[in-house]
Amino acid sequence: EALEKLTGAIKTIDLETKTRFQDSFDSINKRMKEVFSKLFGGGFAELALTENDALNAGVVIMARPPGKKNSSISQLSGGEKALTALALVFAIFELNPAPFCILDEVDAPLDDANVTRFCGLLDELTKMTKTKFMIITHHALTMSRMHRLYGVTMAEQGVSQLVSVDLQKA
Repeated sequence: EALEKLTGAIKTIDLETKTRFQDSFDSINKRMKEVFSKLFGGGFAELALTENDALNAGVVIMARPPGKKNSSISQLSGGEKALTALALVFAIFELNPAPFCILDEVDAPLDDANVTRFCGLLDELTKMTKTKFMIITHHALTMSRMHRLYGVTMAEQGVSQLVSVDLQKA
């Protein structure tokens, strides 16, 4: 009798887990398609499971930027790979947003047009999720779109100094 109860409990948990996973997967997939299209100004991306058993399947990312007919993600440029990864990260992040998010030089492989779209998406996410984004960057265009900049300088050898600029007031 105990074995039957345990087996029933396991089946119930598995069913609930599969349902929640599939709901989350579908939400992330839908949002990733939208975010990808915004970041690329078109194109197509989607997530797919490698097999029917959702709990044991792998996830495949399919991405086709506008004007490309790639057959493998390895054929994407560094910037295209970065934007595809950001589309997935932001889609997941929107499902369960945190109060803050740190992005470390995610804009490094991007050109100015892509940085502009990336910053626009950050603005949208900040308003939609109330998340504070901390961006570590060397890209001047990204810096110009932020509200506040922090920098570390070394005025004299071995002594670091923190500098802060409020761009909205400046």
